[in-house]
Amino acid sequence: MDSAASYLRDRADDTAAGQVLGLVTGLVDAVDWLYDHWYLLALVVALAWGVGEIVVRRLAARASAERMALELVSSRHFAPSLEEIFRRGVQLARASTAMPWWAPRRAKAVQIRLRADGSSPLRYRIEGPAGGQRLLSITPFGPDVTVNRARPIADEPRTHTVRAEFILRGKPTAPLREVPLTPDPLQPLIDAVSDLRAELGDLAEIRLDIQRAPKWALRARRIQLMGAARRAERREAQRAARWLRQDAGGIEDSLTWQLQQLLSDKPAAGASRRLVMPPVPRRVEPTEALGKLADDDHLVRVQLLVMCASNTEGRAQARLAQLQAALDVFGGRSRWAMRGWRLGPWRIGADHWPTKRGFERRWNLGHCQPPRANWVRLEELTGLLKPPTMHCRLPVLAGDLPTFEFGDPELLLQGIYRGPDGRERLVATYAEETLFEVGVGKAGGGKTERALAQAIGWAHAGGGLLFVDPHRDSWPRATTFLAHEALMRRIALVDLNGLGANPRVSSWNPLGMHHGQAAHEVVEAITDAYASALAWDDATAPRAITILTAALAVLVAVNEAACQAGRPEDQATIFHLRALLTDAAFRKAALATVTDRLDEETRSWWQVVFPTLPPDAFAVVLNPIARLAANPITRAFLGQPVGVYNIRAAMDSRMVVWVCPGGNGPTDRLVTALLARDLLRAVRSRRDTPEARRVPFRPYFDELITLTGAAPETIAAMFEDFRKYRCQVHGMTQLLARLPSPVRLSLVQNASTLATTAGSKSAIAPITAEWGDDPSPDRVATMERFEHYVSMNVHGRRVGPVQLRGPHLDAVFAAQARPRQVPALEQAALANAGALPLDRLIGRAAEQIGRVAAFLAEHSPATATPVPLTKEEYE
Repeated sequence: MDSAASYLRDRADDTAAGQVLGLVTGLVDAVDWLYDHWYLLALVVALAWGVGEIVVRRLAARASAERMALELVSSRHFAPSLEEIFRRGVQLARASTAMPWWAPRRAKAVQIRLRADGSSPLRYRIEGPAGGQRLLSITPFGPDVTVNRARPIADEPRTHTVRAEFILRGKPTAPLREVPLTPDPLQPLIDAVSDLRAELGDLAEIRLDIQRAPKWALRARRIQLMGAARRAERREAQRAARWLRQDAGGIEDSLTWQLQQLLSDKPAAGASRRLVMPPVPRRVEPTEALGKLADDDHLVRVQLLVMCASNTEGRAQARLAQLQAALDVFGGRSRWAMRGWRLGPWRIGADHWPTKRGFERRWNLGHCQPPRANWVRLEELTGLLKPPTMHCRLPVLAGDLPTFEFGDPELLLQGIYRGPDGRERLVATYAEETLFEVGVGKAGGGKTERALAQAIGWAHAGGGLLFVDPHRDSWPRATTFLAHEALMRRIALVDLNGLGANPRVSSWNPLGMHHGQAAHEVVEAITDAYASALAWDDATAPRAITILTAALAVLVAVNEAACQAGRPEDQATIFHLRALLTDAAFRKAALATVTDRLDEETRSWWQVVFPTLPPDAFAVVLNPIARLAANPITRAFLGQPVGVYNIRAAMDSRMVVWVCPGGNGPTDRLVTALLARDLLRAVRSRRDTPEARRVPFRPYFDELITLTGAAPETIAAMFEDFRKYRCQVHGMTQLLARLPSPVRLSLVQNASTLATTAGSKSAIAPITAEWGDDPSPDRVATMERFEHYVSMNVHGRRVGPVQLRGPHLDAVFAAQARPRQVPALEQAALANAGALPLDRLIGRAAEQIGRVAAFLAEHSPATATPVPLTKEEYE
């Protein structure tokens, strides 16, 4: 039995051994066959990989089709903290995973797009999974950043396109340089695209894809780095031991050491070589070896792609070089470097086979397949996780501020802008949006020259304007560029300076009714102008205002009667106030003629109150009239029954009217006040015209300090009301502080364009304060002559303050200069204003008292109601 059992065991062992031997032999044969037919195995592996890649690409393309896009627009005061930016980065990392479970990892990413194409300095977009829209729409930046749903961007093909992918080079565990928030980290990128020219097809775009780090990839990367660190430490220890042995051997073989051995007591034969202990490899600390990869928190993988294009050869390559230099700002021990190989003057990268096709796929579909070295922490991306802040200096592009084109009625010249590339262009604002404009600066700084250039450009474009200049210096400066045949019939000059022996003067009857004005509006305008120039109000001069109002009501009624009778040349003027108040016969005839035209209250005042007034009550009203009558220029200008000056008609017919009041004395201030109040009345009278049919009109007020001294409330009302009637006011002054408070407040509140030249810091401070002291008063005060800082409204948003050079007429409008036709323009402007020789107008004014008295005598009813006389008249 034992032998049988032993036999069976031996047979089983032999069988098992044979099976094992056969299995080993089969494996050896299989390996040998695979070795001989290795290409079949490679083919199977390649086929499996290809099928898998096709499936992954289709799934990724399907997932990418459901992406959303948001555009972030920051305000001028956007200044986020580091914590707010970090929270935004956490949102982006979290949103990158808001994809279906079946979506491949390459599709699970959020993309930051920084794009410059000429429409804005730098557009900041976020694109990512549709499921992350709600998470990304609410930012930690608060109201200073507006989040808008963005539409897809369709780019037209450019002639020249360059592409680049950037990877992290240097020490893989070292962080990028910590860039401070002031100035903005985006500033180098914006500077790199600041000279972009949309008309040449320039385009530059940076895309940063952020993807949450997969755990397995992070562990594999850590194992690789730890292994590399240990190998490096062992190599260092071996190198140190080798140098140590060499040093010890060199010492023992030296002559000095041998002499020491001979002179010592110990026998040399018994000496032996020193025992050298090799250094032990230092223990590798994970935190030191892994660096920024030591912790899992807020660690992401990134992909940085750049594309530049242009229709001009060489510009796209130059733009890519500028962006590469801008990205160097973020470099430290780790830096962004362009991926590829360089062979002499050639670079093989994303623009060449075999990587170009993969770049295009990732670019078009938004897939993120970053290199294994592109591991960063969110803190390293601080500068790219937010739109531009208030500390970023943005260039002014043609899309932000249009280029001025001569003769375009939609544009209003503002100045000369010098771009970052040194090119200069005339910039403008849209006339429809330039409602009110304020220019401040010291004398000779160029504010009047800038206003003249703007007015001349507007006149050549067919626009109407009124230029009020108390000193008349602007008229001879502008005539050279306005002396065109097409403009001469539209230009009128009202000059009250009285230059020459017998100057030609225009005429205006503030009481004239031959233009169809409303009687009560005329009375109100003249009364308010009087009160404004003489500082009257209801508290300090109630009786004077009442007397003047009642007297004007009678004279306006007389003029209505004269116009209705077909005799406008018999109208009364403002100088008839003296006759009405002091001449009993004239007053009786006037009241008898118009008694049925006066309201009951006015008739009652003349019958009941007027007889009780002492004669000296009229002095306060008549003294200004006496001053006007004593000046031959104002006597001639205001003493004509049918005045030619009609600002309402000038507005509606697009006239270019130059008014030079003649100075800033008491008489001149009263004339200025009358003109200003008449302008306010005329503009408000446009309410009878539908808004769409109101012709745009632009009054320019030079030396606002002089003008507002005569009519502060009137000028303030202009800046408050004229917008409704398509009348836009432009004012220039040396000092805002010298303006009356109502005017100053209305100017600054409603100004759509605010400009200042150099000046003292105290004078400039009110303007720079409106800009948040950016630029500071110190900077503005040290500007060169003719330089301006200007803030403007374009497309409903503020642009600037931008530093512009004031346009010089001789340079900007050199092609429009017609010096030989200036005399013809002078004659045409005076003729359009109805200007006549001074002596002739004075003669007419002297005869007007008799003409009006004769008219009243003819039209006074025989049975007129008797008018009570004063006590003095009875005596």
